[in-house]
Amino acid sequence: MFERPQSGENAILVHLKIGPSDGDAAEFEELAKSAGVEVLQTIKGSRTVPDAKYFVGKGKAEEIRLSVESQQADVVIFDHALSPAQERNLESLFKCRVLDRTGLILDIFAQRARTFEGKLQVELAQLKHLSTRLVRGWTHLERQKGGIGLRGPGETQLETDRRLLAARIKQINKRLEKVEKQRAQGRKSRQRAQLPTVSLVGYTNAGKSTLFNSLTGADVYSQDQLFATLDPTLRRVNIGDAGPVILVDTVGFIRDLPHDLVAAFKSTLEETRESDLLLHVIDAADPQREEHIGHVNEVLEEIGADEVVQIQVFNKIDLLDGFQSRLDKNESDVVQRVWLSAVSGDGLGLLKDALQQQFGETFVHVWLALPTSEGRVRAKLYELDAILQETIVNQDYLLEIRLQRKTLLEIIPENAEIFDHLPNESELMLARAG
Repeated sequence: MFERPQSGENAILVHLKIGPSDGDAAEFEELAKSAGVEVLQTIKGSRTVPDAKYFVGKGKAEEIRLSVESQQADVVIFDHALSPAQERNLESLFKCRVLDRTGLILDIFAQRARTFEGKLQVELAQLKHLSTRLVRGWTHLERQKGGIGLRGPGETQLETDRRLLAARIKQINKRLEKVEKQRAQGRKSRQRAQLPTVSLVGYTNAGKSTLFNSLTGADVYSQDQLFATLDPTLRRVNIGDAGPVILVDTVGFIRDLPHDLVAAFKSTLEETRESDLLLHVIDAADPQREEHIGHVNEVLEEIGADEVVQIQVFNKIDLLDGFQSRLDKNESDVVQRVWLSAVSGDGLGLLKDALQQQFGETFVHVWLALPTSEGRVRAKLYELDAILQETIVNQDYLLEIRLQRKTLLEIIPENAEIFDHLPNESELMLARAG
């Protein structure tokens, strides 16, 4: 057995066609480039079932070995999930590092994580992935400790590493529990303020962050690459008559997203599950968009967000010749799809119209005559950012408010009066007398 070499950036990619939904090599190459890899060659093939020892079969494995030698590759990356035994056998044959699709995605996430929570989540997923792969090319892990005072049955290095990994995973889970409680408290405060939450979801590189920036005026990092942004970003934005909403930019999904990664990002993805509306951003110019829609919906189902109301946003129409922005509605006049370009801004107004239709009907715009003795109710209305203007007439606050009807009915006292216009003093006295 060999000792594993230092990692490098020159890679040979292997894409094997096994089933009809195994994706394409072009996306895999983009994934590798997103990790900063220099792609030397992409080797393709097809099999009915994977080979138990080498995954690709003995002949194809020998072809890859010769390419590694001739091009002096540092790593071979497979567009598939490999078992620990298959990785060990391939590394022994190639005499270089072997990485599977899960390991590649975890590496990209490790590069993109910026927040404390994001780094913890990625490390947790990496450690869970690594814990099944301690028996790869490292022969010294199977040796027992020796030396004076250390002879005897003892503990193998492999067992020590497993114990240390388990302890670190336990520690990270405790830290993430604290972060999750903080995030839950933030959600509760937004729910108390009655602010609807809208989450942007979609296949990676569909343009979610660009759309987020266009709607909010934020400066979230966005690039034409897979997983350009990782950590979720929340912004408050006013949508015309619909009032303020919380817009959430989430991590992009992809085919065969590692289950450990989905589990590690549970608290982050909770924002998606608790949303009032999902904007499913789709790359309209992608020939595989229907397949990508299916992959995103699978992940949404996995995290329990498949029941949330969803509007499909077909982005990048500027890449389609002669295509115009538009709204698609069903027979009940409810918006189902919006076609737009986040880069050019064409169709953003239509998206805002769709959001107003979704949330605007639940709001009321009225004048409230509130006795000055009800200062706590007035303070609550300011906390909800519901007061547009106010004046005082005799012993009443006259407040122009815009608020969800349900919330208004919950908080106004019995001695308050509601008007559809600014009442004069006589109207107010008449209402009080009645």
